[in-house]
Amino acid sequence: MAITAHEIETLLREAFPDASIKVQGDDGAHFAAEVIDESFRGKNRVQQQRAVYAALKGKMDGANGELHALALTTKAPG
Repeated sequence: MAITAHEIETLLREAFPDASIKVQGDDGAHFAAEVIDESFRGKNRVQQQRAVYAALKGKMDGANGELHALALTTKAPG
């Protein structure tokens, strides 16, 4: 089952309600997301990206995951 950019943004918004979130992609499997959130301040890139993947609630897990590729940019506000 394919996932939409809107569904990804909704999942991310639940975890990061005050973040600036941009999700792009329309093929149902490959997306790019930018998440800028204060909670990332002081965390390294791996920690930031793990937080985003956790927010996706298993949508990227294994061969049966709905989301096959996510180019991810994360950072704290400038």
